[in-house]
Amino acid sequence: MLAEDWVAMRGWAERPSYKIPAAEAHLLLRPYLSLKGVCYGFIIIVFCHRERLELGFIYALVALALFLSYSILNIADLSTDGCFTLGCAVGAQVAIMGHPILALFAAMAAGVCSGYIMAFLQTKLGVESILAGIIVNTGLYTVNLAAMGFSSNLSLFKCDTIYSLTKGVLGTTWYKLIVSALIVVVVCILLKWFLGTRLGLSIRATGDNEDMIRASSINPGFTITVGLCISGAMTALSGCLIGQYQKSCDINLGTGMVTIALASLVIGETLIGKRTVYHRMGGAVFGSCLYRFAIAIALRLHIPAECLKLVSAIIVAIAIASPYIKRQIAFQKKKRAAIAAEKGGRA
Repeated sequence: MLAEDWVAMRGWAERPSYKIPAAEAHLLLRPYLSLKGVCYGFIIIVFCHRERLELGFIYALVALALFLSYSILNIADLSTDGCFTLGCAVGAQVAIMGHPILALFAAMAAGVCSGYIMAFLQTKLGVESILAGIIVNTGLYTVNLAAMGFSSNLSLFKCDTIYSLTKGVLGTTWYKLIVSALIVVVVCILLKWFLGTRLGLSIRATGDNEDMIRASSINPGFTITVGLCISGAMTALSGCLIGQYQKSCDINLGTGMVTIALASLVIGETLIGKRTVYHRMGGAVFGSCLYRFAIAIALRLHIPAECLKLVSAIIVAIAIASPYIKRQIAFQKKKRAAIAAEKGGRA
């Protein structure tokens, strides 16, 4: 809709001297401001911190997984930390055997198993989602140790990875960014297509109203299981990619991953919006990259490594609390305006 049509619809065309309120002007310019913000943000990240953008794309898969489980299914999946490490451990072992590409699919299969157990506890045993996530995450610690040969870390420096295989093919120093971005784009396309299918629409409806789904003769337990399995696969794929990217795997690699992914998701929804599925998925990817950029700024400020966890926690807290703070500021503005109008009417 053009600005002139929008003004005419509001009835301002008959009053040329009418001054557009600040709140209305913000709504009118918001799409353009959001688009410019996205473009400027990616330009800064690409040219200043290419490595952070590479990590942002890899960790964006976890944000997309949380988008499916938390935003769509309305399930707090606290098994994300363990599932991330599981994908890294399984992928590292398969890569060490000489199959770095097969490692991606093996990690995704392991993530599906983790998601299935999470769904089984909820749908078949009646365990609450938060408790089920804690149980699965606790059990995965031992499973991850077993997958790593009961060692706390694995090294991939002497074996090929998906990045080293594509380095010679692409012939550019940007090969890691190209591979990571391509994988994320493919996942986004497949996820968008799946959410548009009959099963995908049923999963989306399950998160909105589970009773309605049950009344429509659709088994909500099945839709929850499929959704969590896909979410687990994306989380494990991210873990596998980060293991091959860093050429190492550590048992504590996934610590705090669910909080970081949630912060990335909230950042993206705040800046990009959540009007369509494309906006929400793009927001998850952009939020992940922006979070990594914020961490890079903290490192540039020479913050001690011992304080990096505290800085990360502060960034996450600000990101998650920003929508609430924004609503409170808008409410206080309206409240002060109403009080001022009431006093003016009495005068």
